[in-house]
Amino acid sequence: MGMDTLTPKPAELIFGLICFFVIFGVLGKILLPRIEKTLAARADGIDGGAARAEAARAEAQALYEQYQAELATARHEAARIRQTAAEEGAVLVAAARAEGQRQRDQIVAVAKVQLEADRVVAEAELREDVIALATELASRVVGEPLGGLPRTRAIADEFFAETELKVTSTD
Repeated sequence: MGMDTLTPKPAELIFGLICFFVIFGVLGKILLPRIEKTLAARADGIDGGAARAEAARAEAQALYEQYQAELATARHEAARIRQTAAEEGAVLVAAARAEGQRQRDQIVAVAKVQLEADRVVAEAELREDVIALATELASRVVGEPLGGLPRTRAIADEFFAETELKVTSTD
């Protein structure tokens, strides 16, 4: 029984080979292509996902660089606008200052003219009051009315002329 058990019978050997080739054929024709297809889909998913991720990263990098360029342009434009506004502001301030100076000079000139006119009027009124008071005082001292004398006005004018001459010579 020793050797006999290890030697196969030809019918069993043929039947075993037929079953082996049938199973091998079914596995090779049906199951193996499905396994290869699934593995290929997974590989494509992994490789495609990596490629898509790389493409998305590249697109994000491009968008970021575009954003940085637009931001730099916007900053440059803002700086230019600030500089222009500062220059225009300086021009407006200078114009307003010049206009204010012109108005001040005009107001001072008008005020000087008005003051001079007021001085002349006040001086004339004071002279008339001084002449009237001096005439009244002289009338009381003399005891006769002197207001109607034509010479009274000439004497007062001569007195004021001498007084003005003394005042202007001491200045």
